[in-house]
Amino acid sequence: MNAGLSNDTAPISPAISTRHASIKRLGQEHFDVLVVGGGITGAGVALDAAARGLKVALVDQADFAAGTSSKSSKLIHGGLRYLQQGDIALVYEALHERQRLLRNAPHLVRMLPFMIPVLTRDGVVSRKIARALGSALWMYDLTGGWRVGKFHRRLRAKTALTHMPTMNSDRLAAAYLYFDAEADDARLTLAIVQSAVARGAVALNYCGVSSLHKNSAGVLTGASVRTHEGDIFDVSARVVVNATGVWGDALRRMDIGGDSMTIRPAKGIHITVPWELVQNDIAVVIPVPGDKRSLFVVPQMPNADSTFRFTYVGTTDTDYRGAVDDPQCTQADIDYCLRALNKALDGGTSRTITRDDVVGTWAGLRPLVVASDGQDVKGRTADLSRRHKVITSDSGMVTITGGKLTTYRKMAEHTVDAVLASLKMSAKRCATKRLTLHGATSRNRHDHLVSRFGTQAPAIRELIEADASLGAPLIVGLPYLRAEAVYCARNEMVVTLEDVLSRRVRGLLYDRHATAAAARDVAQLIAPDLGWDETRIDDEVKRFADVCARENEAAVS
Repeated sequence: MNAGLSNDTAPISPAISTRHASIKRLGQEHFDVLVVGGGITGAGVALDAAARGLKVALVDQADFAAGTSSKSSKLIHGGLRYLQQGDIALVYEALHERQRLLRNAPHLVRMLPFMIPVLTRDGVVSRKIARALGSALWMYDLTGGWRVGKFHRRLRAKTALTHMPTMNSDRLAAAYLYFDAEADDARLTLAIVQSAVARGAVALNYCGVSSLHKNSAGVLTGASVRTHEGDIFDVSARVVVNATGVWGDALRRMDIGGDSMTIRPAKGIHITVPWELVQNDIAVVIPVPGDKRSLFVVPQMPNADSTFRFTYVGTTDTDYRGAVDDPQCTQADIDYCLRALNKALDGGTSRTITRDDVVGTWAGLRPLVVASDGQDVKGRTADLSRRHKVITSDSGMVTITGGKLTTYRKMAEHTVDAVLASLKMSAKRCATKRLTLHGATSRNRHDHLVSRFGTQAPAIRELIEADASLGAPLIVGLPYLRAEAVYCARNEMVVTLEDVLSRRVRGLLYDRHATAAAARDVAQLIAPDLGWDETRIDDEVKRFADVCARENEAAVS
């Protein structure tokens, strides 16, 4: 293999050099574990294994967190509705993991107050519903909510309206306030990947598995991979971990053949609207008319005056039968969210929010576990368990599936335990419970750069000191700076323009049109660090424009 290395003697940028070095290591070294899938679960497995002293490689066919792990509700929470469904153990585990994330990644994970309105029906409050909600919140506190030092409380209607003045006051009797947490899912995933690399792991995005290798006894010995640069080579590993989420059954079929079905994809979508249309200063849980579900209404991008730039609404939970590579937010999805949002608003103080007000959308697929008896292939995906499952095949491939964003670390721990069992190695204690993630700092967390880059924020400020133009906005109307894109291109394994505009910064999610308008300028800005010529710049801009066009087309079809 040539590992993507050029014979050209011209100097190459550090970012390109780093990628070439990773490709070379991947093809030449022998690994204990090859983790396939660079979402938060695969990243967590790579970090756990590396922290236990194993030699680890991590690959993904696209960018890190390009799938479900960049398209979640951005919430680090126990899941109040899972408690109401009776899954106390899952909520306990998730709330414990929430506390660990608040401690291990304090720059990325922040406390977030949630408000649940108590609504009347025909002017009457259902005492049964109000009592049940209060009981559920006490159980939530006792299950683990107390770990953050705050308990739920009941709010008067007048107080509740200060948190969302556009709410329908005629139906509002009171509200409950409780506490969970939020995080930028894509940057959290990246921080985990970077933490694994810091402990010796090789991590390579845009490197897909094309086949698996087995010895004469039928035991896996590695895989063939193909990189974005066109290199095809073998990766040698004692164990292969399948952490590919909704792509998991495809990799399992590559291993065992047949019609393996362990996953039932469920689509969750979110829409973004300008904050001034909603004006909530905390997250609000609203009911969906005619459906036994609720949606989150979450403010985003705070300004200095306690206002925000955007509010997003979601998530849906619907069965999905389409291609898993590119799920889209459809017109029906948007209308579902808008119906619930408009029902919660007061027509006298706010106008009806329409599709024309939606400035961003995102759709992700949850890899829900199918029971071995196949009984949960039908029915509502909203009622399926969010528990995870670890499966070891006869060839030794370890598959991790199911679970949720908040419990990724526990999922990784169970997966690496299975890896060690497959390797017949003595159990090594998991080291990630108190392991701080890349950039972790508890200082100045409300500073924009610190809240995204943690201890690396000074490096971005140095870029601006050296070139004042890098202190200008990257995208009109969004808080990101040009220096952030340059830093990401140099230090965060960027390969495409979409990597920057969709995941390293979240422009595509919050304002698709403004981000599309900035695409060429951003491509030209990062081109020197990524070795792009004018032809490559044109290609990247066109590809990103195509991404935006597909979202637009889906939203009106």
